[in-house]
Amino acid sequence: METLIRRTTKEDQKLAMSSLQGFQVVSQKIKSSRKIGVRIKIQETGEFITIPKKALTLLSAIIRNMAEGKTISIVPSNSEISTQQAADMLNVSRPHLVKLLETQKIPFKKVGSHRRVLLKDIMNYEEQLAKQRESQLDFLSNQAQDLNLGYE
Repeated sequence: METLIRRTTKEDQKLAMSSLQGFQVVSQKIKSSRKIGVRIKIQETGEFITIPKKALTLLSAIIRNMAEGKTISIVPSNSEISTQQAADMLNVSRPHLVKLLETQKIPFKKVGSHRRVLLKDIMNYEEQLAKQRESQLDFLSNQAQDLNLGYE
């Protein structure tokens, strides 16, 4: 599967906002069912198709992001990306990302002289970093409470 990137237009955003609440209600009802597939009707053609329930969850996330005006990117999780793409995803410089790779904080492989990183490894690192930040913030806020620094 190729990477899909689509910019959200104002018209898309308005349509997504108007359909979001109804879609989420229907999606929640379907989530609780035991079936693995969901049968949906394409109104324009009158045809019915069955999609995996997980695809419906993904569609819900896409509509929610479009309603917020965000650009949508769909990338297979086993995709290999360049160091520049990985750096852009983490909002760091490419040299900093290379340092993370060389210190083995993020796994990578070399293809010729180029480094390639799995998207799932970037996502794992980002999640690990968020957990670490949360833990450190909790520590600081608890310490401020213990020292009675006036934060109430």
